[in-house]
Amino acid sequence: MTALRIAIVGFGKIARDQHVGAIAATPGAVLAAVASRNASLPGLPHFATIEELLEKGPEIDAVSLCTPPQVRRAQAAAALAAGKHVMLEKPPGIGVAELDPLVAIATDAKRTLFATWHSRHAPAVEPAREWLTTRRIKSVHIIWKEDVRVWHPGQTWIWEPGGLGVFDPGINALSILTRILPKPVFVTAADLAFPANCQSPIAASLTLTDIDGLPVTAEFDFRQTGPQSWDIVAETDQGRMTLSRGGRIMKVDGQVVADAPDEEYRELYRRFVELAASGERDVDLAPLRLVADAFLLGKRNIVEPFVD
Repeated sequence: MTALRIAIVGFGKIARDQHVGAIAATPGAVLAAVASRNASLPGLPHFATIEELLEKGPEIDAVSLCTPPQVRRAQAAAALAAGKHVMLEKPPGIGVAELDPLVAIATDAKRTLFATWHSRHAPAVEPAREWLTTRRIKSVHIIWKEDVRVWHPGQTWIWEPGGLGVFDPGINALSILTRILPKPVFVTAADLAFPANCQSPIAASLTLTDIDGLPVTAEFDFRQTGPQSWDIVAETDQGRMTLSRGGRIMKVDGQVVADAPDEEYRELYRRFVELAASGERDVDLAPLRLVADAFLLGKRNIVEPFVD
């Protein structure tokens, strides 16, 4: 089988730290080029923009869009129009409705559009989902707090409209939540903390539920220093299930029942190769819809300015 020739578009921290190694470790995938205004990778063809890549670059089959979400729709449309398969880093866009025409274009072109949620591929997520299917869930609480200066140093786009602010990591928790719960959830209330000098929130508290009234709460914060918190706790009729380290470790009543190395991005590219081989689409917008509803329902609170 010929390897899927992939170009990374947008070569920031996540692309360097996660995507390059994941492609190298994925059978049937090869990194063929990079398009980025500010960064390159020695030994690979480099282009400033996706337009230049598509016009002058080497033969490629697919693009992996790791650019800020504000520009992804136009880039995805250009790649699909050029006959390329497209993988979208999370979040897939700045709005829910803008993905619909991309799905239609991909379907007509018989090309793959893959909206990725890397945290769903954390090793303890599927064991947690399976464990919860046989229990009565009483409540769920999410604590997702990290230091923005560590994870997004100098990335001003995250504070602009469409940048999502604290929901950039928070949507990872929501992607896990919508995978492990047996029924869909929806937002009923939200409190959003906006720095006085930013257009996106630095912290958020959400209240959610499902059709049966399951109480679900979430706390997101970009101001945490020291140890970082990426935990989901589910109280059930047969004990407390905790997902920690972003879905890497699962415990039941304090006892570890699942713990494995992180291969989230390898799993994404394995899935991308599989989808491209069949020309299928995989676009689940449930996590993005929850974020959109949090903005729609959220009470806006102004807090101290953020200085990077």
